[in-house]
Amino acid sequence: MPPSRSVRARPLVALLLATSLTAGHAGAQAARSGPAATAAPAARAAPAAPLPPPPPIAARSYVLIDVASNQLLAGSADTQRVDPASLTKLMTSYVVFHALRDHKLTLDQEVRISEYAWRTGGAASGGSTSFLDLGSNVKVVDLLQGMIVQSGNDASIALAEAVAGGESTFAVLMNEYSKRLGLTGSHWVNAPGLPDPNHYTTARDLGLLSAAIIREFPDYYRWYSQRSFTYHGIKQDNRNGLLERDPTVDGIKTGHTESAGYCLASSALRNGMRLVAVVMGSSSFKAREDASAALLGYGFNFFETRKLYAAGQVVGTTAVYKVGEPVTVVVRNDLYATAQRGQLGNVRTQLQLAPKLVAPLAANQAIGSVRVTLGGQVLGELAAYPQAAVEPGNILRRLVDSVRLWFA
Repeated sequence: MPPSRSVRARPLVALLLATSLTAGHAGAQAARSGPAATAAPAARAAPAAPLPPPPPIAARSYVLIDVASNQLLAGSADTQRVDPASLTKLMTSYVVFHALRDHKLTLDQEVRISEYAWRTGGAASGGSTSFLDLGSNVKVVDLLQGMIVQSGNDASIALAEAVAGGESTFAVLMNEYSKRLGLTGSHWVNAPGLPDPNHYTTARDLGLLSAAIIREFPDYYRWYSQRSFTYHGIKQDNRNGLLERDPTVDGIKTGHTESAGYCLASSALRNGMRLVAVVMGSSSFKAREDASAALLGYGFNFFETRKLYAAGQVVGTTAVYKVGEPVTVVVRNDLYATAQRGQLGNVRTQLQLAPKLVAPLAANQAIGSVRVTLGGQVLGELAAYPQAAVEPGNILRRLVDSVRLWFA
């Protein structure tokens, strides 16, 4: 007897199962065998209205990303290498946030300010500084605010030394986390963003990094909206002017060097939808803010985002060799889609499972993915897992399916 299936299929064919669900369906459907089948929409969506191109942006490169779906909505030269300037501190903070989460640091922990941090990032260096004293002990929470709000180079180096013992080792961590995030156009060699030929990134990478910070570290993200920070009696204001211009903007980070131009990573939340805009190489403070505001306005006016599945939700069932009953398939994270306004009714999700699934399967073992499409275009993809660990069935089931696997 072949393994039980949620629908009848010919034995001895590769176990390639797919199901298509409309975006509006909250319930799960059983996986189907054979080619993917697209379900009819619950209701006919209105024809798409014209989608205008993004507004003219006075910058060398830019990108606009929806945070929940991680979808790219607009971009220009967004994979072109650029000098990140102080937007480097986004990656620095991302590494430090991980150290805090992993209990390698605490917010109240005091860090001694080394001569290298004081000399390289201090007031005498001519760059942004938090005015830290040589040999003083400063709490991590103050260093983070000094880096995020004041863009202090000295605070950035001090944090790097606290996490990794030295800036060069910290840079190794920066590059490792870049790989994990899929930031293929970035390479980091220092924590503050000082100019270096081997220190570079892209607008797209910075957008994805910004979105990751917001999703993974919401408790720490609040510092990016802090308007000012006072240390040693010296008050410095946040350089992100959009915080004053637009009440929906709550971050993120500015940057400027002669080679990089004026740069800004910004984020805004309107009616439950959050976008990130990154503008690189503008000509002035005002130019980077105007460009960022225009991008955010474009995204909110012409796109919308919807949650398709919640973490843990069932998305189908599948047969598994050496198991007698169908196995329930779930997603472990929320799945969102972003589309032009009025077109989310045409979004499809398709469950695609790996061929020849054989027990045992671990609960954290990806066995396929849910792919989100619109008009043939892939909008996103999320791994799918068994709802629980799958153990092999009785000895007869194992023997029969072992034989069938020889011919599969």
